[in-house]
Amino acid sequence: MSYFEELKVWQVAVDLAISVYEITGKEPFKKDFCLKEQMRKSSVSISSNISEGDQLDSDKSSIRHFRIAKGSSAELFTQSIIAFRIGYINENEYDYIKQKCQEILAMLTNLIKHRGNSRNHDED
Repeated sequence: MSYFEELKVWQVAVDLAISVYEITGKEPFKKDFCLKEQMRKSSVSISSNISEGDQLDSDKSSIRHFRIAKGSSAELFTQSIIAFRIGYINENEYDYIKQKCQEILAMLTNLIKHRGNSRNHDED
């Protein structure tokens, strides 16, 4: 059994989610329930899908969840672009989210390649 807490990509994703909660807990996010909740949900989805995928018994199922995590990372990045352009986050916050999303996407791409090349590639 693999332990997702040891995966660097999971650790980075959890740290990012915590940062997103902190950033969206400030004004002007307090008044924009929709974007705040979208950013929080997508940030939590990244680490949640990584952990779920890591614990599944087949590489095919794991890869599916890692791909969902990639989608959530792209979703969060898009939402951060919107938040930046409308003045909800500053340039440093935007750059941090962008850099972490790119880092997570690269790590997930490598994890998917690794799992896809695994000798015990199971069929669901």
